[in-house]
Amino acid sequence: MPKKFPAEFKRDVVRVARRGDLTVAEVAADFDVSVESVRRWMRQADVDDGIKDGLTTTEQTEVVRLRRENRRLEMENEILRRAAAYFAKETLPK
Repeated sequence: MPKKFPAEFKRDVVRVARRGDLTVAEVAADFDVSVESVRRWMRQADVDDGIKDGLTTTEQTEVVRLRRENRRLEMENEILRRAAAYFAKETLPK
């Protein structure tokens, strides 16, 4: 599983990479992260700053939260549906 880096660390890496003094590969080596991570963080920072279109970090977090909540509610609904069917079967005349 990939390592989780704090948001302020990512912002620092992006700030250094955007300055242009070093290449992305040099920035990645200095901060001991992969080149693709730096590129991904820069793309996400562009979206967050309104430079490019896409889902901001806040919107992505909200989508993940809503999907998890939806999955939980669907599971609860399925449990209740099965329980209702079970108890309805018990009350049928024989």
